[in-house]
Amino acid sequence: MADKSTVLEGNDLKVIEQNKDIYRQYIQEIFNEGRLERLEHLVSSSYVYRDPPPGTPPNAEGVKQVVIAARKAFPDLKVTIDDMIGEGDKVCARLTTRGTHKGTFFDVPASGKSIAMKGFTMIRIVDRMLVESWVQNDVMGLMSQIGAGSKNRLD
Repeated sequence: MADKSTVLEGNDLKVIEQNKDIYRQYIQEIFNEGRLERLEHLVSSSYVYRDPPPGTPPNAEGVKQVVIAARKAFPDLKVTIDDMIGEGDKVCARLTTRGTHKGTFFDVPASGKSIAMKGFTMIRIVDRMLVESWVQNDVMGLMSQIGAGSKNRLD
């Protein structure tokens, strides 16, 4: 017989699936559609953004800044959830971000190149609101794809 601490009740499973749906909605509406007005409906006012990019506020304003910068540099930005699991109040996902580099990104002018960046996110959701996140993206791989640091040394 399974240890009681590892047995999920029906309500627990329902909450986990609900949390996964909220995260899917967050990715679709905020990142893929750029509907920043939806942030206040999905992200708690006490939200903590762990590991934000340098100079980015560690709160919902930081998420907003990241989305604006990313969608400006990659107007066709599309984040795909490759895999997702949930346990308790947390959802973890492997993601792929795709787009075409049509605007300046971290001081790198538009290259016109298509990118695919892998990432991993863990989100904590309480009362149907994102309250905390940890995000790790392969930014170095992305920068390499758009030609950052690849100046021709022959001139």
